[in-house]
Amino acid sequence: MCMENRRHVRLNITLPAKTVEMLETVAEKGNRSTFIDLAIKNQIRETRKQELCEQLKAGAIANAERDLAMVREWGQIRDETWPDY
Repeated sequence: MCMENRRHVRLNITLPAKTVEMLETVAEKGNRSTFIDLAIKNQIRETRKQELCEQLKAGAIANAERDLAMVREWGQIRDETWPDY
């Protein structure tokens, strides 16, 4: 669906009755679209944040040995070149 020139798109969605009941407690009939829009954006933001954390963790695990070797190497250089006070 091409949405380049459209500001709003009407969707026909189905939600569980319990979800609609919950929605009605926080958003009046005229404000449901705004509430749902914000909820979707927040969920996407949280999902992306979680994915980024998982990628960072995987990268740290994958590079742990290399990073530790670098710390050891630079630690030796620091110990050799910095005077003791």
